[in-house]
Amino acid sequence: MAVCTVYTAHSLNSTCSISTPTKTHLGFNQKHVVLYSTNKKTARRASSAVITCATDTQTVVIGLAADSGCGKSTFMRRLTSVFGGAAEPPRGGNPDSNTLISDTTTVICLDDYHSLDRTGRKENGVTALDPRANDFDLMYEQVKAIKDGVAVEKPIYNHVTGLLDPPELIKPPKILVIEGLHPMYDQRVRDLLDFSIYLDISNEVKFAWKIQRDMAERGHSLESIKASIEARKPDFDAYIDPQKQYADAVIEVLPTQLIQMTMRGSSPALTQASNSPMGPTLTTGHEVSVLEMDGQFDRLDELIYVESHLSNISTKFYGEVTQQMLKHADFPGSNNGTGLFQTIVGLKIRDLFEQIVASRAKTPLEATKA
Repeated sequence: MAVCTVYTAHSLNSTCSISTPTKTHLGFNQKHVVLYSTNKKTARRASSAVITCATDTQTVVIGLAADSGCGKSTFMRRLTSVFGGAAEPPRGGNPDSNTLISDTTTVICLDDYHSLDRTGRKENGVTALDPRANDFDLMYEQVKAIKDGVAVEKPIYNHVTGLLDPPELIKPPKILVIEGLHPMYDQRVRDLLDFSIYLDISNEVKFAWKIQRDMAERGHSLESIKASIEARKPDFDAYIDPQKQYADAVIEVLPTQLIQMTMRGSSPALTQASNSPMGPTLTTGHEVSVLEMDGQFDRLDELIYVESHLSNISTKFYGEVTQQMLKHADFPGSNNGTGLFQTIVGLKIRDLFEQIVASRAKTPLEATKA
């Protein structure tokens, strides 16, 4: 079990809030709602939300940063579901492609911009997290081209063989998601993003998740997983974690602080953090809203009660969050705050995309009147 917290920049144009009855029929106490503010990057992101897109052909670009094994793939499946259609690999292409395509979105894995294959990294004594093992010039050129409506021949990093495979054709979608280790590391790439997310997973939770994934799905030993995490940590601290300061939304997952109980009906505590000086702080300098959840849902259909106390979460109809969670009940994190907050952030991104589309349609009309 884990505590999940989401920090959202006010560039989303609405604050996710929650009403506070003293006790719910689900059996958990709701604490107070909290907002705290600082004043650094909000102006730049607010202008992005108001629209920087110049033409109808320009693709909206979203960046998702996280370390390996932190739930990026699951988040991408939730996000593409919110926009409609299942994300699938390119038809007829490389079966080991990392790209996912749905009706509206294309998801690119930034591992494809590794400049060194697995053997090359070992020979040079660098990890995939080290900027020297990645081609940021090509990353920038291709993301910019796609944003401007130009198809590119994107390289493929093969996670099975550890080699760099022949490139694949990527056509400009309505929404491009770039996910991986470095979407906000290079300022040129960062400036192309219309919205950015950072998955901040604690070491304890990350270790547990990687054991589940790498032992069950990839056949790795416990010892090799421990060694991999320890070897990556210096580069993670140096190159990946600092990107958190640039994110519009941060989803943080920590070990639970709740006592494990076998009682039936135990449910999550959903709170927002205190705005006192002793409360949690975020070093990014963003103006943010903070929503925290601890515990698990025994029954996903009862999430509708929690949803009824949330406001400004950009749903199109009552119960949409619950519907999305039930639709993907088999996804990791669906019974706790990880899945809930990923779904809410996905809905806010959809709302931002619709604002961008509406603004594009409005601009030519105003120009005609002028």
